[in-house]
Amino acid sequence: MKEYLKRLPKDLQDLISLAGDLAYSNNMPVYLVGGFVRDLILGVKNLDLDIVVEGDGIKFAEVLSQKLNAGLIRHRRFRTATVILKRHLKVDIATARREYYPQPAHLPEVTSGVLKDDLMRRDFTINAMAISINRQDFGRFIDCFGGEEDLADKKIRVLHNLSFIDDPTRILRAIRFKQRYNFKFEPKTLKLLRQANRLKMLEMVQPQRLRDELILILKEERPLKQLIRIKELIGFDFINSGLSLSKNTLAFLKSIESQISWFKRKYPKRRQLDIWLIYFIGLIDQLNINNIKLICKKFVFRRGEEKRILAYKKLKPKFIKELNRDKIKPSKVFSLLESLSYEVIILIKAKFKNANLKKRIEDFFEVYNGMRLYISGADLHKLGLTPGPYYQKIFHRVLNAKLDGLVKTKKGELELIKKITTRLK
Repeated sequence: MKEYLKRLPKDLQDLISLAGDLAYSNNMPVYLVGGFVRDLILGVKNLDLDIVVEGDGIKFAEVLSQKLNAGLIRHRRFRTATVILKRHLKVDIATARREYYPQPAHLPEVTSGVLKDDLMRRDFTINAMAISINRQDFGRFIDCFGGEEDLADKKIRVLHNLSFIDDPTRILRAIRFKQRYNFKFEPKTLKLLRQANRLKMLEMVQPQRLRDELILILKEERPLKQLIRIKELIGFDFINSGLSLSKNTLAFLKSIESQISWFKRKYPKRRQLDIWLIYFIGLIDQLNINNIKLICKKFVFRRGEEKRILAYKKLKPKFIKELNRDKIKPSKVFSLLESLSYEVIILIKAKFKNANLKKRIEDFFEVYNGMRLYISGADLHKLGLTPGPYYQKIFHRVLNAKLDGLVKTKKGELELIKKITTRLK
């Protein structure tokens, strides 16, 4: 495995080397494990290290974070920690542990163990491989369950018969990895997955855990491919019993995919979209607002996420009709769209295909959104206006005039302000 490690970027090699040095000086054997090892073998870019420590994982993480002057998040219940580095890189560090499930679909109880115990508790063979980064055997490959062979054969295989019963979220994870890598299910694994689904095991899982797995699916490069496979294998009852991937919903999701690509291509420097949220709203669009409110409550979405979900669902036909009018001032388009999130606007563009509406939204992103005034509060103060609430009213009127092409220069803005203030007097 040394040759694989040498292909990594130098800063990542240095980080791995540092972890090995700290392991030696603190007498704690350490190993690269899980998804990082899997993607290293596959040649897939993955810069997030996953490390298991035979010893105190949190203590090791504290030492590493101090050495790197990096942030640290501890998860004491599970004896794990995450070191947060610059450029959104992170190192997940876990104490090697055994685990057992007191009840199906519940979080496990954990006790300290050795590396093999830790690999045994993982979801699939392809995620249960390790590489030593210790001085004495740096690069040694550990594969107790045939993960490398399953990678070569493009198979998803669980480690034991109760895998989907102990942790039913593995059902969603199995589908995600299968679709991401274009693998197939090992026959027994597929049989066990179907059995767990017939027992409705996903419905026994804490909803927040289902939410997190669903978000990961919708963050995949090809989420439609993922959703189609979910429909074929397990359905969407784990979200809502009335939810299905109908022909109309699939068409809407394909339109969403197209509009997201359009936005990313046209506006690479704008704020990044919460793409998973757009797909999720598209998926549940067929449901009525009461069911959608129940889903928001069930999955405990963040306030901003719930707000955007409901903002889209609450759009009235009158709003769409107004945006679609043949003759409408730019200032009116701005007032209609400015309060909406990018995600909701993309959904509108994907749902309603009228040429007028499409042009309004494209103009909003291209011209109106981000339009700024030349004048500021300082300019108003120079004109003898005492700061107060009407400053914003003045700015609003000047911006509308600028949007409608009535003023184009700072001089024009100032002249308009003088007219406005004269009327106020």
